[in-house]
Amino acid sequence: MINSIIDGISIKLNQEFGDSYGIYSEEIKQGLNEPCFFIAFLRNGQTQVIGQRYFKEHFFDIHYFPKSVTDRNLELNEVAEELSDVLEYITVNGDLIRGTNMNSEVVDGVLHFMVNFNLFVRREAVVEESMGDLAVTGTVRGD
Repeated sequence: MINSIIDGISIKLNQEFGDSYGIYSEEIKQGLNEPCFFIAFLRNGQTQVIGQRYFKEHFFDIHYFPKSVTDRNLELNEVAEELSDVLEYITVNGDLIRGTNMNSEVVDGVLHFMVNFNLFVRREAVVEESMGDLAVTGTVRGD
C-alpha cells in the first residue's frame, strides 16, 4: 500500500508541475537536478476498528528543492500553497484517497510539506477448516 501511495503522489505531482520537475523516492547521492521533489515515507500505523475493518494511517514528508537562488522564499511559498490543493486527493489503485493534516515548513532552504493519507481497509476473514464429525460412545453406570 505504501508504494502505491508513493506512486499516486508522484503521478499527481507530475500532472501538476510537469516533466521539468524531478520526482524522487529513493536517496540521491549525486546529481540532484533542481527543481525537484523528494517523497519521504515517515511512518504508518494501523488500528482495528471492528471485526475485519482497520484504519490505516500513512505519514509523508514531501521535500521540495527550489531552482531559484534569488527568489527562493517566493518560490517555496508558492509551491507550499500549490501542494495543499494538488495533494488534497490522489488516486491509488483506482480509488481516491484524501490528504489530511497538511502543513509545511522551510528548513535550510528546503520546503518540507507533511501530509497524511489515511484509509479504512477490510481484511478478508480467514476461513478455518472445520474439524469434521466426532463420534462418542459410552455407557452410564448406575448404582
